[in-house]
Amino acid sequence: MKTKLIAPSLLSADFGNLQRDIEMLNNSQADWLHIDVMDGRFVPNISFGFPVMKTVQQHAKKFVDVHLMILEPEKYVEEFINHGADLISVHYEACTHLHRTIHHIQSLGAKAGVVLNPSTPVLMLEDIIADVDLVLLMSVNPGFGGQKFIENTYKKIAETKDLILSNNSTALIEIDGGVNLDNASKLFEAGADVLVAGNAVFSSESPERTIELLKI
Repeated sequence: MKTKLIAPSLLSADFGNLQRDIEMLNNSQADWLHIDVMDGRFVPNISFGFPVMKTVQQHAKKFVDVHLMILEPEKYVEEFINHGADLISVHYEACTHLHRTIHHIQSLGAKAGVVLNPSTPVLMLEDIIADVDLVLLMSVNPGFGGQKFIENTYKKIAETKDLILSNNSTALIEIDGGVNLDNASKLFEAGADVLVAGNAVFSSESPERTIELLKI
């Protein structure tokens, strides 16, 4: 069966009403909660860390998908898992010992993913694809929400799917950046399994209805 998972990004939530927004997602058709962690070093922006993760852990009833846009992610993966992360994705570009870090995450009981920036070719994953649970393709340059979708992502989805199949991998393909009602169905048709949506969900008049429409 084809996978169609929607992972709303809390980066676009109302931080003054974070519990309310998490509970809205709990009651919606959202499959995962996506947490974007930025350090101001790997990317120019700074988002949130463990205090916000603690709130997520207290209230979230969905699968928690943590995307680490940080340098030296291996230093922090255990604490994120202790704060409720079900899946942790680390950037190929930020992780010196990628194989070790992926297996460390999995040894702690979480799923492990690898992330590629828009300019990083898919072929760089050839030696790790059989080990990861997910490949996250950035469809914008990481660091800020609300950016325009990069059309080359469709080509990268096809290349990633080929790499997964040729290596007997079970990895899912996740897309993050510029996902909206105009391109969601095309992304699923191209081979994506999970779509991260931030502004498209939280800036809509009815976030719950938007989540339903993204899955169609």
